Order: sequence, then C-alpha cells, then structure tokens
Amino acid sequence: MKDETMGQEDAVQDAEACAEALESLDQIALAEITFDNSIVDVQDEPEIESQPDDQDAKDDGVVPTEDEAGHEESECEADDQTESDTSEETILLDNLPAEDSLTRELPGLGSAPAVDETIAMGDIPLPSVPSAHEAEARHRKMSPKRRNLMVAGVVAVALVAGGAGYAAWNGYQQEQAAVVAANAHTMMSVQIGIHAAGLDCSTGSKIPVQVSGQDSDGSSVSETLYVDEHGRGIKLLPGDYTFSIAASPIAADGTIYTVPTTKAQVTIKSDGQDLSAQATFKLKVPSADTVTDDQIDAAAKYAEEGGCSSAAAAKILQQAAITRRDAAANAVSASEAQSARDADARHKATDLYQLDIPVEWYGKVATWQNGSTLCIYLDGDSNTPIVTLVAVRDGESFTPDEGDTVLGTANLGNGYTVYASGPVYPYVVPQTINGRTQDPVSTYPMDTAIELVELTTGNRYTYSQIKNDLVGKDGKADAATKLETDYLAQILLPSIKAQD
Repeated sequence: MKDETMGQEDAVQDAEACAEALESLDQIALAEITFDNSIVDVQDEPEIESQPDDQDAKDDGVVPTEDEAGHEESECEADDQTESDTSEETILLDNLPAEDSLTRELPGLGSAPAVDETIAMGDIPLPSVPSAHEAEARHRKMSPKRRNLMVAGVVAVALVAGGAGYAAWNGYQQEQAAVVAANAHTMMSVQIGIHAAGLDCSTGSKIPVQVSGQDSDGSSVSETLYVDEHGRGIKLLPGDYTFSIAASPIAADGTIYTVPTTKAQVTIKSDGQDLSAQATFKLKVPSADTVTDDQIDAAAKYAEEGGCSSAAAAKILQQAAITRRDAAANAVSASEAQSARDADARHKATDLYQLDIPVEWYGKVATWQNGSTLCIYLDGDSNTPIVTLVAVRDGESFTPDEGDTVLGTANLGNGYTVYASGPVYPYVVPQTINGRTQDPVSTYPMDTAIELVELTTGNRYTYSQIKNDLVGKDGKADAATKLETDYLAQILLPSIKAQD
C-alpha cells in the first residue's frame, strides 16, 4: 500500500511540474487548446472491465455505507501523508554544514528547518516504474484537468521538436541557396562545336568567338573569347548568351576559312557544360585564290589580340596566308592564260566558217585546211583522218571520200552547209584488227586502234566494249555509226558557225 501511495504522489508531483513548465511558455496558451472530455471518457470505458472486486460488488447491488466510504477516504489520506513524510526523509541534509547552505523559508511551513537547494543529483531517489495495475489506477483517479495538462505537455514537446526540424530544414535550404549564389558568381568552362578541316590551334591561331548577352548578375556582356579546334576555351558566368564567329583563324600553312554567319543562343548553367548541340559552327575552306586582303587582315587582327601566343607569331601566320593566297592566284592566272592559248589553238577558221576543236581532242589531234575544207586528223599521222569538214552551197550535193561516211551536218545560215565525214572507227578498227576487212584503209597498231575508238566515242566506251559488246566481230555498222554520229553531234557540230 505504501508503494502505491508513493507512486500516486510521484504522479501528482510530475503533473504539477508539467503544469508549471507549460505556464512559463509564452507562445503556448492553454486556454486556446481545447480538449474533449468525451475522448477521455471513451478511452476510459474499456478499463471498467478491469476494476477491482469492490466495483464488482457495487455492480451486484451491494452499496457501501457512508461510514465505510468515509473510512476508506481516511485511510487514503493517511497513506498519502505517510508517503509524503517518508519521501521527505529520503533527502539527507543533516550532514551538510550549516554555513554552506543557502536557506529560505518555505511558504506555509512557518519555522521549518532550512533546506539546501544545492542538492547533489546522487542524493535524489529515482522514481520507480509503476506496474500495469498501478498505471490503470492512476489513470482512473486522474482528473480531466490533469490529463489535459499532461497532453498539453506532450503537445509542447512536439512543437519544440517540430520547431527543431523546421530549423534544420530551413538551414539546409539556406545552405543550398548559398551554393547556388556562389555558383552564380563562379566562372563556368563550356564547350561548343567546331568543324574546321586541317586546323590545329597548337600551330595556328585560335578561333575568335564573339559573345554577347547577360550574366547571372544582370550585367551585360560583350567580349571576344578564343576556342581551339575542339571548341574549348570559353569561360563565363552563368547566364544567357549569343555566340558567333568573329573572324577566320589562320592555319599553320596559311589557310583562311570562310566565316559562318550563323549565331547560336545558349544558356550556361554549370561548369563543364557541352553546348555543341546548341552551338556548332562549320568553317569551310574556300579556294585560296578567292581569299581577300580584308579576310587576311581580320584574321591577323584577332590572332594578334588573343588567338596566338604573341604578336610575332600572329605576323608569321599572316604572312603565310598572304603567300598561300598569292601562290594560288598566280596559279589560277597562269592556268587562265594557258586556257586562252589553248582556246586560241583550238579555234580554227576558214573563209566560210569557224569552229573550236573539242577539249577532249585537244593535244591529241592536228588540222590542215584548204579553202573551205578543214581536216582533223590523229596527231602525228596525217594519213589517219578523224573527220573532214567541207562547206557546200545549199542545193548542191555532197559525196564523201571512199570509205568515209557522212557523220553529220551544220547549216551556216548564209547559203552554205558544212558536211562532216570520215571513217566509222568503232566499226572499222575492230574489223581490221580481226583481219575480216578484205580491203582495209589501213592497219592500226592496238594502241592507235584504242585511241581512235576513244576519240570518236568521247571515251564513253573502251575498245573491248566496242568489239565484244556494242559491235561485235561479225560487224554491226549501223550501231557503230550511231555511236560516232551521236558523239560528234554533241561535241563538234554545235561549235561550227558562219565566218563573221
């Protein structure tokens, strides 16, 4: 009975201590926290079944008398008083010197002995854990007000714990914001796509990239950065930018590139970002002779300002570009001059008409002329004519030489028509080589036979094709003739014009 009474006293003291702690919290008003006693009553209902035997006796109709009830209450009060006295005796203070004690008069106790408030923790007895029966008894005897106070204490603890959790989360958020803010002021290296055939920036100049836009600080950006042939070399703060190629780099051999006119919109978010999908530039190599002084000067300017390791290196590359361009221009000029001479040599004229020897024939044939007759023959062999041109007045007839065939005509529009005639070599040559022609005009070495077939068909067919596939050893003159006439109608006859 004494232990049970001590447990009840501990519970009362715990409840009162909790109430005092709650009253010291300014943020928590107990008046604002409402509790429904019906909840407590519902929670208490299952415990009725575990009431003591005396409750069962009451249920059976045996009601205790007033004297018995008063006697029970007296016993409880006596037990409570006894437990309180016993608890006070557990605090040993007699051994402390009087001069070392801090004393105060306890209210309601009059001249009670002084109590030292500096009691060591080891002197405080630890509370005992109540049994299940004791816990049930305490719960039944606990008033609704005490329950509310205990629940309020739990709520207060939960609020404190929740506040600690919120503080931790808020600290994390602030830390992340600090990281983002730090990154916003950190230079980020990014890569773009570059395609420039033959460019090696370790020996040539780097590619100047014009950058404009706004960084994460809201500041406007307009500057030139330099990248290598892999598109590396740009460092910027996070932000939104526009990239474009400012000028051509200069390769070690003096190559100047065509500058693309495209622009790329990019957003820089992180270090090491690959922007090649949004910003790729293709620098093509133009014909060297078409490169202008302005292109070379612009490339040299950016090479000197940052594309090269030094101004001297930029000057060397500039001179290489000039030399390459001049050499190409001179070669083109020489070629054009030669072409003019060749055109002169290919151009033939008689008293009635003029024409140009086909380019495919030039250097492989020669000509002779007599009045309005012009003969084109195999170079070095005047006895092997390819085609002979004769001007005939309109209305007059034309008969080719023996063994020749009329291969085409061209009307001059001045009362004359030019007839083109000659041997059908795609037919004659294979027959002669095979010994099938009884009275060949001539016999031809194999090299000559091949060349004659190529000249009269424009290299569209080889000798083997003519012999085995198109004409055959049995001879198909009509097919062979068509091959030659079709070709001459394309490359020779259109150039025949009346003489001015």
